[in-house]
Amino acid sequence: MSERITAIARLRAKAGRVAEMREQARTMVGPSLAEPGCLSYRNYVDPEDPGILVVVEEWESRAAFDAHLASPHLARSLDRTAELLAGPPELRVLTDVPEPAAQVTSSGPVNAGGV
Repeated sequence: MSERITAIARLRAKAGRVAEMREQARTMVGPSLAEPGCLSYRNYVDPEDPGILVVVEEWESRAAFDAHLASPHLARSLDRTAELLAGPPELRVLTDVPEPAAQVTSSGPVNAGGV
């Protein structure tokens, strides 16, 4: 079974390029949401540092995310974005915390949470 993932990209715009960076990020939402396996794709701004843009993406599987990374619209966006960024994007790929395994006794399963 494939494991759902959440990808978080943190981007810092160059001084004076924040509005362009935000607009470029907006152009990624529609095409990304149209990709197979994309569950969510949202852009956020840090209110304490408006030059920081955070993109949070949820994907059905790592394979779906990898296909997104290879997509032509992402390649075009990265080309356009390169001149707007103060440095390389920071990317974190996360998975859900695994559920605790249920304990089984001779009388049946026991809730691992103790309830």
